[in-house]
Amino acid sequence: MQNIEDLFSPPQNFAGLMSPYADLPTAKVAILPVPYDGTTEWHSGTREGPQAIIDASQYLELYDIELNREIYKVGIHTLPKVQPLLNSPEEMIDRVYRVAGELTRQAKFVVMFGGEHSLSLGMVQALKEKIQDLSVLQLDAHADLRDEHLGTKYSHACVMRRILELCPIVQVGIRSLSWEEQRFLVQNKMHPFFATPSSDLASPEDITALLSDNVYVTIDLDVFDPSIVPAVGTPEPGGMQWHEVLNLLRTVTLHKRVIGFDLVELCPKEGPASCAFLAAKLAYKLIGYAIT
Repeated sequence: MQNIEDLFSPPQNFAGLMSPYADLPTAKVAILPVPYDGTTEWHSGTREGPQAIIDASQYLELYDIELNREIYKVGIHTLPKVQPLLNSPEEMIDRVYRVAGELTRQAKFVVMFGGEHSLSLGMVQALKEKIQDLSVLQLDAHADLRDEHLGTKYSHACVMRRILELCPIVQVGIRSLSWEEQRFLVQNKMHPFFATPSSDLASPEDITALLSDNVYVTIDLDVFDPSIVPAVGTPEPGGMQWHEVLNLLRTVTLHKRVIGFDLVELCPKEGPASCAFLAAKLAYKLIGYAIT
């Protein structure tokens, strides 16, 4: 006779994984969903991004052709959603910092699904406490270097300015910024890798050479050309292609130690389900690149 437990649907874990590969004690990877978009200005709805990625991940093929292995066997645990706070973006970032810090102390490789980009600051704060030699690779259409925006220093438009106060950053795919941000780049002798018609994106090797040995990767999905990923909070014409992003991430993981990453700014209602599936596959691929 069937056990009563067998009559219920299993919890919806990333990639549909079940025990033992989804168990927290033995999993190397922890998926951290954070459904928050408190400072969003244009298309709201990135709070729905984490669940959309997890939903789409149910349809991933667990065998990866390129890596010739089943990535999930490193163990990937899906945590419950972090409960959002709506009164203060700074307090929400602190909540991410506290959760990420605890996972880091457990030696987990943390993958955060946002939500808006401001959340990445909490991840970097937690990792910086553990690893001093840290740099951040930002894949993004926007510089996110404003000092303050709409009355807060913790807006999604300020996240890389706050992260830069903690550690060096390398920006790739940028194709939109304010005059304030342009002046800040010049004053600080910063040279993002722009994705514009007048500039050729540097080779993955040239980009990787600018990073420290330990790297956190933050991927705003608007780095992609909107013909591929229209479902983002702030779409920007132009952008990177799928294999272009994979080539860069593969090169970084070959030469550096990637210690965690996030995918942010998926706004599911603004595009087809293929956008969430691309995000899920990107997360699975990067886990495979980073962890053997």
